[in-house]
Amino acid sequence: MSFSERTNTTRWIIISVCFIIISLILWNTYTFFQIFKNEERLKMNLFVNAQITIVNADENTDVELPLQIFNNNTSIPGIIMLYDKVVSSKNVPEEILNDQKKRNAFLNKLKSENEPITFEYAPGKYQTLYYGNSELLNKLKYYPIALALIIFLCIALIYNFYKSTKMATQNKLWAGMAKETAHQIGTPLSSLIGWVEILKTEEIDPSISIEIEKDIERLQTITDRFSKIGSVPVLGLHDIVEETKNTYEYLQSRFSKQVAFTFKAPEIPILGMINPTLHSWTIENLVKNAIDAMKGKGNLDLQIEQDAHHVKINIKDSGTGISKKQFKTIFEPGFTTKKRGWGLGLSLTKRIVEEYHNGKIKVLHSEIGKGTTFQISLNKKMQ
Repeated sequence: MSFSERTNTTRWIIISVCFIIISLILWNTYTFFQIFKNEERLKMNLFVNAQITIVNADENTDVELPLQIFNNNTSIPGIIMLYDKVVSSKNVPEEILNDQKKRNAFLNKLKSENEPITFEYAPGKYQTLYYGNSELLNKLKYYPIALALIIFLCIALIYNFYKSTKMATQNKLWAGMAKETAHQIGTPLSSLIGWVEILKTEEIDPSISIEIEKDIERLQTITDRFSKIGSVPVLGLHDIVEETKNTYEYLQSRFSKQVAFTFKAPEIPILGMINPTLHSWTIENLVKNAIDAMKGKGNLDLQIEQDAHHVKINIKDSGTGISKKQFKTIFEPGFTTKKRGWGLGLSLTKRIVEEYHNGKIKVLHSEIGKGTTFQISLNKKMQ
């Protein structure tokens, strides 16, 4: 049996045991409830007998015990009725007894709680006792609900702890894989840098070595990104316009001419606390996502604007669009519309923007068949 199978078996055993425990507690509580209910009915039968004795008492009748039984009932509400007339009552507010509408409603409530007791107090003459549950019994009635809620909360906490632990383990695994990938890329990358230096000494077109150097720098950036996964990124004061433009122009030079890139931004620098490597990763993810949505052909516009406190980067494509119900789910890990996609790009982008850069990312606008606009909002340094 594999580790995952053993884990699932253990999980189902724990769930089954919890279910059995809850069932036993509920069954025992119901049993106690019925026992107390029967005991209260016995008390009310004694109450009825005491009432019969008091009604039929004469000067030779000892009514001390019946009166004691009658007066000792301090918790069970009851009303003795003769047709529509109240004969006597116990533990019932006067305002209910004096208002016929309230009294009828109260009698219906008592009947719903317990079967009324009809008794013969004199030959051929009958009265009816309506009685309800005591305060203790009413509390006991809600005890299983409170207990079940407590157990449910405990199970929820255990599940949340288990899920958090599992996610933390997965995050450590991904971080380890990313760092190992960065380490593995580093060795051939160093070799490529050496080969470029050799090419420079040869009589070749200088533009070739320049383009190769750009790609090597890009690989170094990617390696740096992977090495930062799982670590707290260092933020610095940078020009958001320049950092965004550098990434955008590099991507433009590496994609097909069938994608029409446009870039619009203020001419002045806009400073903000960002990590250039991670910010570049964010822009790259959104641009590649947009090009995929356009199937490699269409219009891609990036516009930077600002207000008093924020820098807003809008990336607009002419792709397939997104339905409104997916505006939030697209940022969840694992969500993808691609056959071979992992569903990590946008979730990673959201994490970089919101957790590391304290910004916001959202789908600003989307229309099926016409395209989508993503917006990144970052805090800017106040002048």
